[in-house]
Amino acid sequence: MLDLFTIFSKGGIVLWCFQSTKDIFTPSVNALIRTVILQERTGNQNFDHNALTLKYKLDNEFELVFVVAFQKILQLAYVDKFLTDIHLEFRDKYKDDLQNGRYFQSFEFTKSFQRVLQAAEDWGRSQAKLPKQMRSFGESLKSKKTVSSMIERKGEDKENKQKKVKISEPPKIETPPSPASTAPASNGNGISEDVLIQNRLRLAQKMAAGPKKKESTKSPKPSKEGKKPRVWELGGNAKDMTSLDRSKDKPEDATSDFTPASNMVGRMVGGIKDIEVESDSDEYDEGEEDEEEVATQTKPAAKSGGVFSIFKGLVGSKNLSQETMQPCLDKLRDHLIAKNVAADIAVKLCDSVAAKLEGKVIGTFETVASTVKNTLTESLVQILSPRRRIDILRDALEARKQGRPFVMAFCGVNGVGKSTNLAKICFWLIENNLQVLIAACDTFRAGAVEQLRTHTRHLNALHPPERHGGRQMVNLYEKGYGKDAAGIALEAINFARDSKMDVVLIDTAGRMQDNGPLMIALAKLVKVNEPDLVLFVGEALVGNEAVDQLVKFNQAMADNSSAVNPHLIDGIVLTKFDTIDDKVGAAISMTYITGQPIVFVGTGQTYTDLKALNAKAVVHALMK
Repeated sequence: MLDLFTIFSKGGIVLWCFQSTKDIFTPSVNALIRTVILQERTGNQNFDHNALTLKYKLDNEFELVFVVAFQKILQLAYVDKFLTDIHLEFRDKYKDDLQNGRYFQSFEFTKSFQRVLQAAEDWGRSQAKLPKQMRSFGESLKSKKTVSSMIERKGEDKENKQKKVKISEPPKIETPPSPASTAPASNGNGISEDVLIQNRLRLAQKMAAGPKKKESTKSPKPSKEGKKPRVWELGGNAKDMTSLDRSKDKPEDATSDFTPASNMVGRMVGGIKDIEVESDSDEYDEGEEDEEEVATQTKPAAKSGGVFSIFKGLVGSKNLSQETMQPCLDKLRDHLIAKNVAADIAVKLCDSVAAKLEGKVIGTFETVASTVKNTLTESLVQILSPRRRIDILRDALEARKQGRPFVMAFCGVNGVGKSTNLAKICFWLIENNLQVLIAACDTFRAGAVEQLRTHTRHLNALHPPERHGGRQMVNLYEKGYGKDAAGIALEAINFARDSKMDVVLIDTAGRMQDNGPLMIALAKLVKVNEPDLVLFVGEALVGNEAVDQLVKFNQAMADNSSAVNPHLIDGIVLTKFDTIDDKVGAAISMTYITGQPIVFVGTGQTYTDLKALNAKAVVHALMK
């Protein structure tokens, strides 16, 4: 039984609505619009919200949306057929009104709706009574591919056999008979005796001389020298032996051996600058089209405006269909995968574009390739544009007014650069006059605490206390190795609150998404401390792996939290962005999976190599 059926325009005008209960379905429909339609995720026609399943169908010609809602526990086999039939019924009945833009009139559609619904329910009951028949092997695509390949192989084998037979047969050469007096003496093989005698003499000379050694044309390899022992010089300019002893940590009040770079200080004041992505490759050309499309359409003009815009209303138009778009979508899908977009995400993006364009009317001077590419570009920009803006400086100042520190937790897999990018973000915060406490909660990896201690000394050398009224801008809270990470984080937050510090950065241990105990520990840390921001640190090098990592990190934090609304990943830090050129597909994959923005982008090895994501620049590099 259907709970809700509504027809509304993409501009937000409700044309007709049916509701079988008194429940309020507005939140579910709004969630569908906000999460699916506005976020360009229309490839999948099902959407679950609370206890409801919503199915929808888009009419791109008249910009309409048909939505049906029913209980999730029900299995209604006739819903897809019902949506298709009701879509055609409404279009045929009110086609003139929709073409003229009369959306505010009263649409009397109740009788037609009941008739189509009854027919769909009868069809569903009749289909349920039919015995389920297995699909024959001849009806499957696999059989068609196998049969065609067998036919091609048989033909190839026959041709190869005929070629082999022709080659194996010696050619028959008919020569005129020559007089015996002029013909040289020959053996049975047709070779003259003079040639045989010369060959035998040469063989005898070779046997007498003996086998010759082949002279190697390669240059002789130099003899390997053994490893020379290191000579420790204690005089002159040699290093002192005590400076080479790294077994003990230097005392905190010791002078740092880090030489501060004056050009770093002051460069990160204010907001993070946008990243600039340059793309020199030209792998996809929007002028590339199929032969059929070139034969039926005209190539786009250099300028869309001008005199050509006058003729758009005079010439014929064409409705886009799945068949006409499929070659372009296949090329774009392969192009996205080549640019490091996850394969599943590339397929969903192309399906979303097909659903958005199917039935849309394009003019004669507009090509299918350019229309599909422009729509995909707009969808990618929409995906990378954040649904909510994360302003860390504003939130940190607001937390300072409330008398508490702003807490950020960093998580991710091993070796992606969590500690390094934590230090970059810390440098940006102290550049904006915020005092930071780093909580060393990576109690698993050897050297993790020492790495953060070194970063703390370097950052304090760049911003010494005398510049900030005797206040040390970066402090490290550590309890060694083997301790509970959640407990250390809780103590660090309390210490920062008592010391009136502004920001707490929690560094966690790297963990693979399949490591159950460590994922439980991460969920515990987030649940106990409730950080303001949970950032997932991921590499820009990964493709399909990024999807698996993000899905399992979110799933682990949701499964191991007893809260009704568990705290999941709030944002993404994309590292090693300077090593991928224009293969920026990981940004699309990560944002599409989580729906959360990419807050920071790591572009190098220094503290100033931290950028913000520019959606248009990334999409431009991706589509080139």
